[in-house]
Amino acid sequence: MRSARSHDSPLQRITRGAAVLGAIFAISVLGYRFIGGYPWTESIWMVVITISTVGFSERSTLPIGVQLWTIGVILFGISASVYAVGGLIQWMLEGELERLLGNRRMTQELNQLNRHVIICGFGRMGNALAEDLQHAGRAVVVIDDDPEACEATQSAGYASVLGDATDEDVLREARIDRASALVTVLPSDAENVFITLTARNLNDQLQIVARAEQLSTESKLRQAGANRVVLPTMLGARQISRMVTRPATAELFDLVSEAKLEDVELDEIAIQSDSPLIGQTIGETELHSQHKLLAVAIKSSSGEMVFNPNVTHRLDAQDIVLVLGHRHDIDKYRKRLERHT
Repeated sequence: MRSARSHDSPLQRITRGAAVLGAIFAISVLGYRFIGGYPWTESIWMVVITISTVGFSERSTLPIGVQLWTIGVILFGISASVYAVGGLIQWMLEGELERLLGNRRMTQELNQLNRHVIICGFGRMGNALAEDLQHAGRAVVVIDDDPEACEATQSAGYASVLGDATDEDVLREARIDRASALVTVLPSDAENVFITLTARNLNDQLQIVARAEQLSTESKLRQAGANRVVLPTMLGARQISRMVTRPATAELFDLVSEAKLEDVELDEIAIQSDSPLIGQTIGETELHSQHKLLAVAIKSSSGEMVFNPNVTHRLDAQDIVLVLGHRHDIDKYRKRLERHT
């Protein structure tokens, strides 16, 4: 019991102190009214000047009963006031007022988000992922149950929600209904499976990417609703193997993925239902002839991946064209498509 009382939060102290002070005020007024026989307004005035320690000149002429009652009012009233004021001072010193205002700002920021990416877990992988997504211009919301991690996310400029990502209410607070994607990168496979299942139930259109440590977890994550599953150990092993067996290929992958090859990037061009590219062949799109972009592959609406497509390959709605080229050339081609839609 003593341990629980010693860990009262400042807000609890303020609330409890204010409640006790209010009760003392009411009881004191009743005491002056019925013990001293004062009118109601004068009884209230007596309590106010007594608890506020202003004092009154009539104290030497008060009846003994009223004097004893006044002593009790002073002792209990000042004690309750000190208790409540102490909580208020602690609240301000610990920055709880600042955090309260910060939470209000965070709520407003979350309410304005749309098509954002939710990251569950802000460890080393979550941190690197958030930085990369922010660099790509995507809005990010981080969920973590560690207060220090959430403070770090806010310092880095990301919106964050403090809580357990397996909790539906926490996911709703992160505005999962308006998110475009959710990435769960917790070190626990069981938690990632549960988060994936919960997120899929809340938003059946959400793109979900999940981390797995064990190969056997991949099928469970897909059954739970994950669109993609990433196994960091397997990816790392393949990259190291490529470095050993095909070093030039590995170097090219690194340069492209890290955008170090003279601003060359691998990007996606989605063929929307109103795109002018529908029905055109790869040659007719002028990707290479006019914009110096290389069509590396095409992912059809059925999910089939066609590598190095022929110039006679025709594009359909919902296809995705993977292009390799300079960033400014890709952006220029996108703007051209926007003008013709």
